[in-house]
Amino acid sequence: MTPTFDELLAEGEAVPTEGWDFSWFEGRATEERPPWGYARLMGARMATGSAGLDIQTGGGEVLASIPQAPPVLVATEGWPPNLTVAQANLRPVGGHVVQAAEFGGLPLRSETFDVVVSRHPVAAPWPEIGRVLRSGGTYLSQEIGPGSNRELTDFMMGPQPVSQSRTPARAAEEARAAGLTVVDLREASLRVEFFDLAAVVYFLRKVIWTVPDFSVERYRDRLAAMYEHIARHGSFVANAQRFLIEALKPAR
Repeated sequence: MTPTFDELLAEGEAVPTEGWDFSWFEGRATEERPPWGYARLMGARMATGSAGLDIQTGGGEVLASIPQAPPVLVATEGWPPNLTVAQANLRPVGGHVVQAAEFGGLPLRSETFDVVVSRHPVAAPWPEIGRVLRSGGTYLSQEIGPGSNRELTDFMMGPQPVSQSRTPARAAEEARAAGLTVVDLREASLRVEFFDLAAVVYFLRKVIWTVPDFSVERYRDRLAAMYEHIARHGSFVANAQRFLIEALKPAR
């Protein structure tokens, strides 16, 4: 029997949002992967380092996938519910989790890490990245590009302006201002497909910048329209924007 509108709403509201494990979406939504393979690149960088740092690690799921951890492995995270998840995920690879706000300084010594990484940071703290990197060290990050999933945003909120605060060009400019040399910069637009309303509700609860003021009650009418759209078309399609940036701190 096909779930009703209210049943799908309730299911999407009930899923915990801690961490960045997206396995719940299996069979309900798909997202095309970037061609560069961030986890593989990150694992390769970590394997050659002596001290690694992951900024805004979420639940530590991606960092925990590295095949070989450096002797010193640290992650920062600002959201308290994620700290416990990250500590559990990173313990097996010898990682230590430090609480640090998304905006502000890193509570870490200068020139400590030869590898710093971050996947989908809320905001990359470029001056702090430059500070904690050792001479000759590497920063690798996959970031969310401008207008990511704008089709979903516009469906729920009406047409919205696309902020240019997260462009690859701006990231490169901020990296150089922090004293780093950009050695790689790539972009990708990736197909995202939602196959039921519960997946949309959970996504909007988890990826909060898509519809910043989202709640099921506030957007019930638009969710009803989404339910009808998926019933009519079989899915809802959006496009996620991603870019990869790698920068080096010049050796003295």
